Amino acid sequence: MSDLVLYVHGKGGSAAESAHYRPLFPGRDVIGLVYSCTTPWEAGREIRGKLNELKKRYDSITLVANSIGAYFSMNAGIDELIDKAYFISPIVDMERLICNMMGWANVTEEQLKAEGVIRTDFGEDLSWAYLCYVRQHPVKWDASTEILYGGRDDLTDYETIAAFAKEHNAKLTVMEKGEHWFHTDEQMRFLDEWIKGTQG
Repeated sequence: MSDLVLYVHGKGGSAAESAHYRPLFPGRDVIGLVYSCTTPWEAGREIRGKLNELKKRYDSITLVANSIGAYFSMNAGIDELIDKAYFISPIVDMERLICNMMGWANVTEEQLKAEGVIRTDFGEDLSWAYLCYVRQHPVKWDASTEILYGGRDDLTDYETIAAFAKEHNAKLTVMEKGEHWFHTDEQMRFLDEWIKGTQG
């Protein structure tokens, strides 16, 4: 038995991104979780099922999750299966994000309820079933958690992330020049130092 670091990617990402984190967690296995579902109820079942299997093989599991991967992970109810979580630009208030996107698309709740699914000009599908699920299943999370947030995040505002961190006893680190997608050399150096500095 040994220690595992499990990476859960965000939208448009892949399990292969886990390779970046291997040097940051020496002495531990680092793997990316492959999942294919895009709704929280399906992704949650998929993630939890895989965590249950991995828990049989590892003494401890550390979670590194990005964006919606963090939301799916929290929704999966896996907090009792992991020892620590690192969330990078997590989606922590999905209802608020959906309502914001409805505003950007000039879509009312009545329209969404009537049509079921509405495609937006910015490439996101708005779903009434998805919104209802999110409202009926608020996030419950009780694992030791470190959060990295970019000051220029265009999906989650600072007040929302700060409120989540306070409510869930999470430690919040802000990179003022960071974006929702940490990808520049400067941002990735900051991310790497954040992970190194918060281990222990």
